[in-house]
Amino acid sequence: MRGVGTVLFLVVLATLVATGARRWRIPAPSLLVVAGLTVALLPGSPAIHVTPELIGLVVLPPLLYASAEEISWRELRAVWKPVGVLAFGLVLASAAVVGFVASVLTPLPWQMALVLGAVLASTDPVAVTALGRRLALPPRVQVLVQAESLFNDATSLVLFKVAVSVAVAASAVSWAGAGGEFALLAGGGTLIGAATAGIVALIRRRTEEPVLETVIALVTPYAAYVLAEAAHTSGVTSVVVAGVLLGGRSDRLTSSRIRLQLHAVYGTVVFLLESVVFSLIGLSLPGLIRELGDGDRLWPLYALALAGTLIAIRMLWIFPLSALIQRRSGRARTNWRVPVVLSWAGTRGVMPLAAALSIPVVTPDGSRLAGRPLVLVLTTAVVVVTLVVQGFSLSSVVRRSGIALEPDHTEREEAEARLSLADAGLRRLEEIAELEAVPDVVADRLRRALLARREHARERLDDTDGASGRTETADHVYRQLRRDLIVEEAAELQRLYDDHRISETTRRRLQRSLDLEEARLADA
Repeated sequence: MRGVGTVLFLVVLATLVATGARRWRIPAPSLLVVAGLTVALLPGSPAIHVTPELIGLVVLPPLLYASAEEISWRELRAVWKPVGVLAFGLVLASAAVVGFVASVLTPLPWQMALVLGAVLASTDPVAVTALGRRLALPPRVQVLVQAESLFNDATSLVLFKVAVSVAVAASAVSWAGAGGEFALLAGGGTLIGAATAGIVALIRRRTEEPVLETVIALVTPYAAYVLAEAAHTSGVTSVVVAGVLLGGRSDRLTSSRIRLQLHAVYGTVVFLLESVVFSLIGLSLPGLIRELGDGDRLWPLYALALAGTLIAIRMLWIFPLSALIQRRSGRARTNWRVPVVLSWAGTRGVMPLAAALSIPVVTPDGSRLAGRPLVLVLTTAVVVVTLVVQGFSLSSVVRRSGIALEPDHTEREEAEARLSLADAGLRRLEEIAELEAVPDVVADRLRRALLARREHARERLDDTDGASGRTETADHVYRQLRRDLIVEEAAELQRLYDDHRISETTRRRLQRSLDLEEARLADA
């Protein structure tokens, strides 16, 4: 029962903190890590031991899948070259430099220093996506940041396996074998992810049951991960590929009703898993520290030095690369705003922790693996430092860089699109009315609705063009009054139910309709 109580406590704590973070506009991962660390330091707090199975099998697949679904396939094709350079070259450089600094600065043997470098080499897709979700980044920059963190797994995983084999078995490094391992992990994971996406797409096209559709969507990331791991390829790569392929085709696979349900269910799952896993990072650090030996008491200095090394090597890699790309494109002056944001967005998170936890405890001869506790502590500490320092300051960096999209830009783009949609609907209505015998009352009703949408879009365009000097526009007044009317209608609906004039089924259906309309008014 104590384990169940601990889990429930984590869920409640994480939900409260994440809800507060959204209300206060604070990065949720950063605040969750701080909250978990604070709770773990309180007297009487239970020791939290995170297992690699919990992170790797339960938490990672749905979070990776949700992150991959958000990536635009069109934008990904436009940035695949810099993504490849970052996902391969920067990971190798980061692993080498961090391994060297760790071997010089810490008491770790060089083999375990290499393991630590491989663990911390890649950015974390879960943390990057969670932090970037509320930043008004241009679409291409957002995709570049997310795609790098999603596709650098194969490189870091190969490095990690090579480093662990050296540390555990003291075997020589075979770079040819490492290259073959990389091809197997990345290529095999890509093929299995694509096959999973194809099979799931076929099933979902033939499914119209909302509950079954939701179950399929929840099972898909786990199926892609387990199948790839069973084939000894990269489960993470498989989940990412499946998410990218299915995310770009979601509108053609399901109806609008099912999409609304999937969005609500998956949003809830992602919210809970992200909240719990970032809290666990903070909660687990004090317990790991207690396992250190007397010679590892300088670990805070080591962690700060390694976090600084990661940030420095990322800047030294991204700035020259960006300058070279801009020079080749013919720009006279180099723009440093995007490189600054890209450099500061390289946070670590769940993936490094999962890799560090999977390091073997003993060697083949039965002796304990020297340095493993320190690697775990330094990994978790670096994750905490990057999430807190970079997480809390990332929005300020984006704002000061000047690349953040202004709200007026987004509103104008949406208003123009709504206007085009209404015009297209009106044109099609007139064509149908001329060719077919459409009742006048039906045509007039549709025409009035489309004209109202077009007028609404034009009012929003006028507002973004500076023509909204009034304190309250007609559109604002309409939405406010309609919300007041919805409140009255909901009260009347409850009265009808209380008087036994309608059934529970009818009440739920009508309440759902009012809720959807109120949600549309809030988003308008």
